[in-house]
Amino acid sequence: MRKLNILEMKIAVFLRNRKLDGDARILRLEDRLSAGGCAVYSVSSPQDLQKDDTDMLVSIGGDGTFLSSAVIVGDSGIPVVGVNLGRLGFLSENGPDQVAEAILGGKYTIEERPLLEADVTVSTGCLAMDCWPYAFNEVTVHRSGAAMLGVEVSVDGSVLPTYWADGLLVATSSGSTAYSLSVGGPIVLPAARVLIISPISPHNLNVRPLIVPDTSRIHLRFKSRDSKVIFTLDNRMVEADPEMEMDISVAQFSLKRVRLYGSDFINALVSKLFWGEDIRNGRDQ
Repeated sequence: MRKLNILEMKIAVFLRNRKLDGDARILRLEDRLSAGGCAVYSVSSPQDLQKDDTDMLVSIGGDGTFLSSAVIVGDSGIPVVGVNLGRLGFLSENGPDQVAEAILGGKYTIEERPLLEADVTVSTGCLAMDCWPYAFNEVTVHRSGAAMLGVEVSVDGSVLPTYWADGLLVATSSGSTAYSLSVGGPIVLPAARVLIISPISPHNLNVRPLIVPDTSRIHLRFKSRDSKVIFTLDNRMVEADPEMEMDISVAQFSLKRVRLYGSDFINALVSKLFWGEDIRNGRDQ
């Protein structure tokens, strides 16, 4: 990746939803970037990305597209900016016009977001996941049938009580507002250097999500009556052998996320997830 120079930036555009081909908002974004001196080209897979001289990738869609963009850029260090044409838009929080203006005006900063690495001891059909064992939000293992899944967890060698549940996830701080939030996990500021271990629908009143340092190595083993379990890395899924064992840790590289000036995590919680919304908060004190 070259040093970012607005007048000669090379920008890749990734669009996962092909139904948006020819969308006027996307064409306007590309035209504005080109008119501003940027070289713009499209990518649809990691093989399309010109890693040696691309300065930024624009992910157009929603948060799912942003997660797919993490696979596209891999460990190249190319920053990713999200353009929201989807529903929620927590990672991809800005509109096309905002992004074009920010890029051309240099009104953004680049933040490092950690990735998880899943090291699996038996074949999990990783070819179906492009053999990319990394996740931006979370790694999950979920039952495939009706029977509960037992998950044995150890953190840096310290053994936790076995979870009996539909499954278990390990999330980054970035992933605290994704699936982890839906299963009762805590909201964590992206800058916090932690991992979240959360059971999915546990059959026990006495288990809670656990926060551990992001230097931890988390080891998982499974007890299942089914022949398969469901293993996911963000939005990629594959069936796996329950006899597998898995080590989860923070990857040796991070994803560079472009954050526009004026965007704020707490404000996003309020506007996107309606955090703290209460009829009493709108009344005069």
